[in-house]
Amino acid sequence: MYYVDTSVLVAYYCPEVLTKKSEDFLMTHASPSISALTELEFSSAISKKVFDKSITKVEGNQLIMEFLRHKEEEYYTLIPVKLQHYRLAMDRIRQFVAPLRSLDAIHLAVAYSNGLKFVTADKQLAKSAKALAIDVLLMSHH
Repeated sequence: MYYVDTSVLVAYYCPEVLTKKSEDFLMTHASPSISALTELEFSSAISKKVFDKSITKVEGNQLIMEFLRHKEEEYYTLIPVKLQHYRLAMDRIRQFVAPLRSLDAIHLAVAYSNGLKFVTADKQLAKSAKALAIDVLLMSHH
C-alpha cells in the first residue's frame, strides 16, 4: 500500500513534467492513501498556481472540485491525522537528521505509522524520508 504525497497529486491534476508518471502510478495502484492534510496542501498548491497566473481561478476551482469528487468517490483511502502523528512528527524533527518542514513531517508520520510506502515527487522530502528509514518512492522525470 502507498501514501501519496501532495506533490504527486498536483502533478496528476495539473499538466506538468511528471503528469504522465503520476497518472501511470495512480491508475495502477488501487486506493492510494492520503490524509486530511493532503486536501489542505492540494488547495494551497492550486492557490499558488492561480496567484502566479499559471492557471485561472476557474481552472483552479475545477481542479479542486475534481480532486474533492475523487476523494468523495473513495478513489483515495483517507487516513485521519491523529495526535500520535503530530508526536511522531515532532520526534522525527527533533532527531536533526533531516531538514523536515512541519507538514512534511506529519505526512511521513502518517505513512510510517500505517506501514505505507511514501510516494513523492519532492527530491528533498524523499531524501529526508530515507534519512529517517522510511520506505519511499521518488517519482522523477528521469
